[in-house]
Order: sequence, then C-alpha cells, then structure tokens
Amino acid sequence: MSRPDFIKHWTELEEADAHVYRGDTEPMGLDSPLSAALGITRIGIHHVRLLPGRRTSYPHAESTEQEFVYVLHGTPDAWIDGALHRLAEGDSVAFPAGTGICHTFINNTKSDVRLMVIGERPREDNRIRYPLNEAHERTRKDRWEDWPARPLGGHNGMPD
Repeated sequence: MSRPDFIKHWTELEEADAHVYRGDTEPMGLDSPLSAALGITRIGIHHVRLLPGRRTSYPHAESTEQEFVYVLHGTPDAWIDGALHRLAEGDSVAFPAGTGICHTFINNTKSDVRLMVIGERPREDNRIRYPLNEAHERTRKDRWEDWPARPLGGHNGMPD
C-alpha cells in the first residue's frame, strides 16, 4: 500500500533554489514548504535548511503575523534587535505579532542548520519592517510605517 499524499519527507519538498530578495543576489535558506504541499491551509509550516554563511531573511518585524522557530539541527544564531543569541538543538523562539521585535536566523557555523518555522499564512493586513534594509522596504506596499520602534544593537544582521 502506498503512502497517502499528506505524508512526505522534507527532502522531497525542498525547493531547488534559495530565496533571493528582489534586486539582491544574496541566497537565503532553502525552503521546504510543508503546509502548502501537505494540504494545511490555516498555518504556514516550513522546514528551512541554512547552509553555512547564510541567513533566513533580512532582519524584519511583522505587524499581525506571529512566527515560531524550532531548532531541529545545528547551532544557529538568532539575530534579535541587533544582538546575536546562540541557539542549540531543541531551542524554540517565538515572535508575537505587533511587538516590533526584529529578527533573522544566521548560520555562522561550518555545518548545515535545520529549522522548523511555523506561522500564520500571509494576511492582507500584515505590515513588515526591515530596519537594516530600508531601500528594500520602500519598494513594498506592505511596509510597516508606524512600527513600535525598538533600540537596535550593533550587529549588522549579516553572516560572519
């Protein structure tokens, strides 16, 4: 008996190319969009593989979409409001909507990192803030102009 379509290994679903922001050449993480492929429609679930020297995204904050990240493998750095926090397998990080907490995850190690990223499906009312990539932010219709400003530390949000 064959397995049903709603059972897949993340490697079957990983996209061939890393996400790249419009107008940039920096490759981000490799995404396996689990929820979309398996029929989950209310939440977004992704397996993200970060190769050494890559990050998940530009540092950002979201107005109405919540995010949750669980470290499956490796020791990434969580960039939060300009400071790095080393994580270990089994660590969880939550970003409640509307807080203005800016974040990304960076692989500053020599081994792959694997993350489970869970969040709301894209919402029409969501706005996004890119405090270190304001030129990119200005090109977006969904920019968060009245975000609750938070002090940012000195780290530039880039991999080592």
